[in-house]
Amino acid sequence: MFAVGSPMPRKTVWTEGQDTQIRRLRTEGASWDVIALALSLARWTVIERARAIGAERLPPNAAEVLDEADREPLPAGHADTWGAINRGTGLEDVPFQTPGMIR
Repeated sequence: MFAVGSPMPRKTVWTEGQDTQIRRLRTEGASWDVIALALSLARWTVIERARAIGAERLPPNAAEVLDEADREPLPAGHADTWGAINRGTGLEDVPFQTPGMIR
């Protein structure tokens, strides 16, 4: 129950773009905190929306979250980054090609 004089919470009007961002970030292995921060919304608001659109669980093809802030940058086309970028697309099983390899 709300106290007298306290404002009613505003209803969130969801857009297709927000739903897509929730799905994409979950597929990339993002936490609820990261997704909420990206959407500038409360964590539980995002979790409830994810439940409504069927994105509350990490999909089987979700990327592993790598937290190695002190590692060297990976080279272009590295299997970890190339796979994460192309997971779920038409390029999913296509190997990275440098300009000299393309014919």
